[in-house]
Amino acid sequence: MAIITISRGSFSHGRDVAEMVSEELGYQCVGREMILEASREFNIPDIRLERAIHDAPSILDSFTYGRERYIAYFEAAFLKYLKRDNVVYHGLAGHFFLKGVAHALKVRIIADPEERAGLEAARENISPEAALKMLKKDDQERQKWSKSLYGIDTGDSSLYDLVIHIRKIGKKEAAEIICHTAGLENFQTTYDSQKALENLAMAAEVKAALIDLKPDLRVTAANGNVRIETKNADNPEILAEMEEIARRVPGVENVEIKFIRKVDWTD
Repeated sequence: MAIITISRGSFSHGRDVAEMVSEELGYQCVGREMILEASREFNIPDIRLERAIHDAPSILDSFTYGRERYIAYFEAAFLKYLKRDNVVYHGLAGHFFLKGVAHALKVRIIADPEERAGLEAARENISPEAALKMLKKDDQERQKWSKSLYGIDTGDSSLYDLVIHIRKIGKKEAAEIICHTAGLENFQTTYDSQKALENLAMAAEVKAALIDLKPDLRVTAANGNVRIETKNADNPEILAEMEEIARRVPGVENVEIKFIRKVDWTD
């Protein structure tokens, strides 16, 4: 059993490969549906959520924490869903949220720009040149997003266990490679790897519950013990409310709130 995340650019065949993998392994396959799931759970417009996890941050975002709110909501819904195991996720940002989860197989699917532009041109009824320009802008937005929020580049091959170029290797062969790799011992769910995922999910749920009250925070969890780090912790009433809200999250047993001078958002 494993979790498979497939990172892809537009028209890189990632969706097709993901569907083939899920059919072969009998896994659930989710993509944009994950955004709709988060949208329903937190009662926010799906278009705003999609932009928050795709478009490059603006200067306004750094002052309002608006983007961080939407990303926190998506992360909470995403990790909650992945606790089910046996999931293939293709789409935005999946691999960012699975740090330390050993049974997560992280895959990057790439394709030649010219082929991608041809598919975009046919769909939008535009010239290949205009399509290539649109795709480059789309790719740049994704790069800026990941660098701004996490200090990493989505195109960095070291982030992935597999990088597959759809050219000589076709979609069917790519799916076969992924299925074979998912069956390796290193990607099987263990007690420790599942616990790591559950800890991430709990921390994300607590953060999503608190972020409207206190957006400048970082949350970690381990076996029911939640640690909340925040830049400003000098208001006893807010601290008490934070602890009360955190304890409402299922599974939370202890809450520690710590004041720090700077929150490192790249962890």
